[in-house]
Amino acid sequence: MVEAAQIWQWLSEVPDPEIPVLSLVDLGVIRAVEVMDGMVRIKVTPTYSGCPATTFINLDIEAKLRSKGIEKLQIEPQIAPPWSTDWIKPEAHEKLREYGIAPPRPGQPYCPRCGAADTELLSQFGSTPCKSHYRCTACLEPFDAFKCL
Repeated sequence: MVEAAQIWQWLSEVPDPEIPVLSLVDLGVIRAVEVMDGMVRIKVTPTYSGCPATTFINLDIEAKLRSKGIEKLQIEPQIAPPWSTDWIKPEAHEKLREYGIAPPRPGQPYCPRCGAADTELLSQFGSTPCKSHYRCTACLEPFDAFKCL
């Protein structure tokens, strides 16, 4: 019989389809893992309503757990409370910076490349709807920044 702690470990190996340096656990979209009578139930909160990655996230969860021998599996959406950038694990913030994405923070983001605080918003919408597009006025590099939600 598999335990919830083992399921959490396996899920920490599943990358987010849009930001592959973060796992689904790092991103905070896995809200619960329950194991009861041989059934594994995973509750997933999308980063926002209508997120196009949700289908791929569920398929990746299923593929990972099936590869580990899990036969009885339910993946359920959990939309309340809504996902928040507060759910991104603190250690994931450094992974985001190294990948070139400014982690969420109130106010203007710092440049993930040079660390400068002097940045300017180019577009409310970045490469995905949960990010905005900025430019650093020090190094002039463009970058995405997570919107605080």
